[in-house]
Amino acid sequence: MRIHSLPTQLVNQIAAGEVVERPSSVVKELVENSFDAGATQIHIDIEQGGIRLIKIRDDGCGIVKDDLPLALSRHATSKIASLQDLEHVASMGFRGEALPSISSVSRLTLISRIPEAECAWRVNADGSEQGYAPQPDPHPQGTTIEVRDLFYNTPARRKFLKTEKTEFTHIETLIQRMALSRFDIGFTLLHNQKEILKLKPALTEAQQTQRVAGICGGAFVDNAVTIDFAASGLQLTGWVGLPTFSRSQQDMQFFYVNNRLVKDKLVAHAVKQAFQDVLFHGRHPVFVLYLTLDPTLVDVNAHPAKLEVRFREGRLVHDFLFSALHRSLADFRPGFQDIAATKRGLPVSEIVPPIHTVGTYQSAYQSRPPQQAFVPLQVEEQIRQYAKLVPEPLAAARMDTQTPDDFPPLGYAIAHLHNIYILAETRTGIILVDAHAAHERVTYERLKQQYQEGVIASQPLLLPIKISVSLAEAELAEQSQALFTALGFEINRFGPETLVLRSVPALLRNTDVETLLRDVLADLSEHGMSQRVQEHIQELLATMACHGSVRAQRRLTVDEMNALLRDMEKTERSGQCNHGRPTWIALSTGDLDKFFLRGQ
Repeated sequence: MRIHSLPTQLVNQIAAGEVVERPSSVVKELVENSFDAGATQIHIDIEQGGIRLIKIRDDGCGIVKDDLPLALSRHATSKIASLQDLEHVASMGFRGEALPSISSVSRLTLISRIPEAECAWRVNADGSEQGYAPQPDPHPQGTTIEVRDLFYNTPARRKFLKTEKTEFTHIETLIQRMALSRFDIGFTLLHNQKEILKLKPALTEAQQTQRVAGICGGAFVDNAVTIDFAASGLQLTGWVGLPTFSRSQQDMQFFYVNNRLVKDKLVAHAVKQAFQDVLFHGRHPVFVLYLTLDPTLVDVNAHPAKLEVRFREGRLVHDFLFSALHRSLADFRPGFQDIAATKRGLPVSEIVPPIHTVGTYQSAYQSRPPQQAFVPLQVEEQIRQYAKLVPEPLAAARMDTQTPDDFPPLGYAIAHLHNIYILAETRTGIILVDAHAAHERVTYERLKQQYQEGVIASQPLLLPIKISVSLAEAELAEQSQALFTALGFEINRFGPETLVLRSVPALLRNTDVETLLRDVLADLSEHGMSQRVQEHIQELLATMACHGSVRAQRRLTVDEMNALLRDMEKTERSGQCNHGRPTWIALSTGDLDKFFLRGQ
């Protein structure tokens, strides 16, 4: 075949492959145009999840009659005119591809009126970029764009769309995220003529906090600190949840660069580092953050959908974000003073944490001179000292009275190191156990067995607990009643954004049940409903098991430690917890001998 030019409509349909992934992609492009038009009110009307109709109306500056055909042409825009403009883009859109791409896979109508015009003008588009004949229309100042029958002429693309409910959920989530980026704009969202969301402009700090609470839930605002940090021409503002208000998913993380929602690896790494000292494994922070900087220092043209950005001074931005978040969390770091001291440059001898054991025995770390704090002791002598702490009945059952066959494979617990690790003596050496990881594995296996047998055993709460959640979470809980029952929960919806928890899984009755419920809802939201949930049921059980496990820094008694070792022998064979983290390591006396011989 000879080289030839493609028809304009086909070119636009190819471009639509990048711009129009699903109905929510159309909504994103059109609402961003309303932002750039200076709108103060945006009305979004959706039918059949956006497949039948997407209608966006705003009260912005409008489009001049003669510019309407250009607005529907590729690479035509009012937002940049030169390369210099491209280097400091301050608008949301600037490529001029959205409208022609959308019109090539739908039936599009554009109506617009500028303030000084006597009437509005309307044009219809089919992606061919020709045949426009503007017609007068009584539309008020601003712009309305109707997108009907999305993908009607590209049936292959239409087949990949999900159900009406799923597609609308994507749209609703998108509008909520966009509403967090522009507090000065009011939003109204309808689905099949039913009002789903109505947000007035939030101009005061109280109104902005109220909008955040309405979208992220009141519990987030109650458990968040505000941030306002500026340095080196950068400013970070917003809300960040306390470490105790973390989640099992990254579903409540909103980061905006110059009011543009982004998902950037550099930002993610900086946030992860700032929280690494205060979050347990598998937990994710919650935040709504806004980074403001000179537009010339950030390239927003690095991704077709503009979801990623590129910073000119990446290291500066990374260090700024880490410093701002680290300082904001400095006063909320219970149990991590030693780490903070290390970063302040204190001598190691002054920050060596004690080894907590049963009784009042002072460990060898504390009793030796600071300069020798890290000199290895003879393990045999340590075990001899620790053995004195073991209760007499337990000591009498030690290995000197046991035969090799009936001596427990994981030995006997003799100490709890740093309130984290269990030190156990075996017949042939020692074993070090991560108490949290081990207990997590034990709980997970028990929950999985109960679930496979039918329903997880439930424990009624003495007093029901009211839990504030977002509207979407409340609806999800209501729709997932059968699954929650199978998982051992009894939940009722008490209001638009309130759930009442009446029963919890019996194995987890002593846990923070409110956080547990929030994490299960987050997992359900991540995996979707119906068959996908069943495919990911083990991940749900893993989340629940993590909550039911002993927390790091919680001191265990000898009886508790030995009970955990016995449970591990029954349920744990792989040497890993359900997150893939090792639960224990073992050293034989031969390994220890080699270690100390090398030390000499």
